[in-house]
Amino acid sequence: MTHLVPPPSTSGKSLMERVEDALLPLINLVFLLLMFFIVAGQLADTPLPDLPATAQAQGQQPPHADLMVSTDKGWHIDGEPLSRETLPGRLPAPDESNPLKIAAGENVSMSDLEELFQLLEDNGYTDVILLTEPAS
Repeated sequence: MTHLVPPPSTSGKSLMERVEDALLPLINLVFLLLMFFIVAGQLADTPLPDLPATAQAQGQQPPHADLMVSTDKGWHIDGEPLSRETLPGRLPAPDESNPLKIAAGENVSMSDLEELFQLLEDNGYTDVILLTEPAS
């Protein structure tokens, strides 16, 4: 009886040599990926934006904030104190392409911010940028 499948061509190499030859492209690929991520990780290292306290310490203008939150639960827009009822009318309209910027003092508690965030969410604000200062 005739065999339909020809015997595998070994070209005179042992099984171990054939396995090593098959693994070499995989090793090269892993090495190239490793080099890519090392280089890409170094190129993508972008510095953090300046925080409000940093700008004041260097004599620069602090970043613009739509709303200021102080430690006494005070909400201020352009220095004018606002109440819970007047706040939504004074803020810019909710816009997903331009999130609301909120600057919080260094000692503002998370519970105060949660109260503010709930009020903003109830009024249609889904995205905010919170500008904070580190504790000194």
